[in-house]
Amino acid sequence: MGKGKLQKFAEMETFSNVFQYPFSVIENVPFEMKGHWREQYFHNDNPIVLELGCGKGEYTVELARLYPQVNFIGVDIKGARMHKGAKEALTAGLSNVAFLRTNIEIIDRFFAKDEVQEIWLTFSDPQMKNPRKRLTSTYFMNRYRHFLVDGGLIHLKTDSNFLFTYTTYMVEANRLPLLFRTEDLYHTDGIDEETRKILSIQTFYEAQWIARGLNIRYMKFHLPQQGELVEPDVEIPLDDYRSFHRDKRSSLETSK
Repeated sequence: MGKGKLQKFAEMETFSNVFQYPFSVIENVPFEMKGHWREQYFHNDNPIVLELGCGKGEYTVELARLYPQVNFIGVDIKGARMHKGAKEALTAGLSNVAFLRTNIEIIDRFFAKDEVQEIWLTFSDPQMKNPRKRLTSTYFMNRYRHFLVDGGLIHLKTDSNFLFTYTTYMVEANRLPLLFRTEDLYHTDGIDEETRKILSIQTFYEAQWIARGLNIRYMKFHLPQQGELVEPDVEIPLDDYRSFHRDKRSSLETSK
């Protein structure tokens, strides 16, 4: 591990807005704030919104600035990246922001039933070879049901046609209430001003993708707690490009 990363990890240990519970830790130490985020950390009764796979935390921080009456928690396992957003939130005095460093596969160990109102998935790895690792898979949807309110909102913002197409099929196969969907976010007419304000937040890498001429896709849908979820059985063309700081994508032509 590089010296810069070690310094960031050491500094994050002192951040009051960061909670570090990777899988190796949570197995031995229960997370006592589960079900008590509002009273023990935020000290209010405001809604809680998660950004899963928050990276540098840019989206989490900007949403918190836009909506001071909402609590935002960025979740990622990459601590060196998270350091940037966590430090920025502290410097800006944003009391409605927290960061949780953990594996998203065990996200339901940190939040109690009905504790979360919305989830944002911003530029998640499409995981083209492994459906169970996709953050919009039914595997994860069932995990989200453990803590998301009935009918809670899921937002997906992505550069990946593969992930967007897969999620579209998943929503259709399970008849989840779709509120909005666009394959070209920044060239779509009729988006209301409130939604446009939220979606105008751009991360560093998003700006890079836009500069490369890639469409940014977005959808939002409700996730009811009732009903068995089924995986879509479809072949989807793989993305034919490599995103920044992602492993090289598969050379296969299609995947389920």
